[in-house]
Amino acid sequence: MGRANDSASASFSKRAGQWLTYALFRCIECVLWVLPITTVWYVGRVLGGVTYFLAGKYRRLALHNLHIAFGREKSPAELRRLAHEHFKSLFANMLCGFKMPLMTEAEICKRVRSDGTERAQAAFDDGERPLMNLVLHASCWEILTQVPAMFVRGHKAGAIYQPLRNPWLNALVLRRRKKLGYALFDRQDGFTGPMKFMREGGQVGVLVDQHAGDHGIWCPFFDRLASTTTIAALMAIRTKAVVLPMMVYNDGPARWRLHCAPAVVGAGGRTDADSLTLAINAAVEGLIREQPEAWFWVHNRWKTPKPYFLLPNYRRGVAFPMDYDMTRLQPFELLIRSPNWLGDACMAFPMVRAIKRGRPDLKITVLGPDKLEELWLSMPEVSRYIGKPAKEGLFAVAKRIKATGVKFDAAVLCTNSTRSTLEIWLAGIPRRVGYKGSLRSKLLNQIIKEPKNKTGIEHHAHRYMRIAQGIGADIEQPGLWDAGTPPVSTDGTLRVGVCAGAEYGPAKRWPLERFAAVVNQISAQHAQFRWELFGAPGEKEMGEKLSAMLQAPHENLVGKTRLSELIARLRQCQLLLTNDTGTMHLAAALGIPTVSIFGSTCPIATGPLGERHTVVQHKVPCSPCFERECPFGHYDCMTKVTPDEVAQAVLKACGVGKMTNE
Repeated sequence: MGRANDSASASFSKRAGQWLTYALFRCIECVLWVLPITTVWYVGRVLGGVTYFLAGKYRRLALHNLHIAFGREKSPAELRRLAHEHFKSLFANMLCGFKMPLMTEAEICKRVRSDGTERAQAAFDDGERPLMNLVLHASCWEILTQVPAMFVRGHKAGAIYQPLRNPWLNALVLRRRKKLGYALFDRQDGFTGPMKFMREGGQVGVLVDQHAGDHGIWCPFFDRLASTTTIAALMAIRTKAVVLPMMVYNDGPARWRLHCAPAVVGAGGRTDADSLTLAINAAVEGLIREQPEAWFWVHNRWKTPKPYFLLPNYRRGVAFPMDYDMTRLQPFELLIRSPNWLGDACMAFPMVRAIKRGRPDLKITVLGPDKLEELWLSMPEVSRYIGKPAKEGLFAVAKRIKATGVKFDAAVLCTNSTRSTLEIWLAGIPRRVGYKGSLRSKLLNQIIKEPKNKTGIEHHAHRYMRIAQGIGADIEQPGLWDAGTPPVSTDGTLRVGVCAGAEYGPAKRWPLERFAAVVNQISAQHAQFRWELFGAPGEKEMGEKLSAMLQAPHENLVGKTRLSELIARLRQCQLLLTNDTGTMHLAAALGIPTVSIFGSTCPIATGPLGERHTVVQHKVPCSPCFERECPFGHYDCMTKVTPDEVAQAVLKACGVGKMTNE
């Protein structure tokens, strides 16, 4: 009973609020009724000019949209002036639109001149062909409902409408439209009714300048991909209608020009929905360019959809005109916050590949530690890198992101920390995607869900890939996990890299003398092997010790290579013998096979993925412990791995015969 009372009370409050809104609107109409329409126009311009400064959210939206449309043609100052003029025009036309239903059609016609409207008559004369008007939110679009005699020539007039949420206002608008002779079709009832009306010689107006959401086709609009409705094209094709765009322009104080543009047809005369929709977008853009301040810039035409801002999930997909210059396409700017460790960053490579393939306009910037810059820039999918010094503060990092001058559309966080999320939030990036972790949920506006029935340990690379899937990437396409094939030796030499260190701690390091034993045993029986020692700058001493133990041809590069040089050297190797290190993940990311020795860590979570990679591990009761140093001091998980089994694994991976015991 209590819930029923609460529901009834809420319903009564809602109805009361709607009635009060309706009453207020009628009061405003009373004021407008006594004012000359020119006065109404100037009052609206004053209100619009003030609102530009007070309505920060809508001012920023208008400036953002204008930057997309004209940022390559106009300066920031010109865009601000255009946005300011738009607000004045919008409010002037909105108030005049409220005034017009209180005037006679003849009074309105005195203030409107038209051009091109003879095209509607021509369509009727051509066998009484159906006619579709493409309607835009521009200038005083209320004119299109008030002066049907100016552009409806011979046809029966009809319109598709979206019902207002306020039932009293909705009923008022419908009464006024019907009085002017319009046949009205509720959009929620589908399009069968209006198409039947058109086949019987009707003329129907259809809005075509709004974001179409999940049901549209993605195609260029001012050289930026926008979800565009195909309804107009499909209706026109099925009814064989002539498609005429209609535009209202400002033509002086409280005066307008009604323009009927030439008929829209698909490129090369094509009649499929994609071609006609592309032609409609091009026609709409051309009409807007003639008087840009008149169009409705406070509508988010280039909205970033949620959750999928990558496009493979959209049924209608992406379409471009046949002769479209792809270099003109404006990028969708994505910032990816890199993991902080080399190995973790390498495990994010498949995710980045999947994301990059998610839309043709995508441009990827990676933010991460300075030390990883050369790694990320080695990926062809990454366009730029923002290096972040280790001890730089939150505001400094945010300022560094803004200093690029790039207006990022979205950010993907591979990190789980609140700090990294704050950096992105302070930089003002509107869409922030990541896992819930830490205390950052309030800073994310798209959270990647954990699997409902999570069983066992999940590999880091698969966890990153779930982020790509959560924003719409196709994670089943081939080539995401494979960076290519290892080099083939042309002189019979087998180059094998050796990474005997591990910055994480001694618990991940197989003893140096055992690495030396493997190298010496193999080279004693197989002269074609050449060895290259790799390691971090802090491991130079370790490299010198290992080098002194080797009795085989080798080059000691430990601590002597930049990351870019390490990448180049690894690409020359047929194999890498390694502990669980970042270099192991780097080799795997480059497509180089590995033989890796695991002890305190877990290859299921962080091992290299794929058939090319061999993991050597002897499990003990306490592993994996993920400790930096063995709590018991004897490292059984490592010492149980013998040089013989590692040597056999290396030879097998290189396609060479087994070791012989001499």
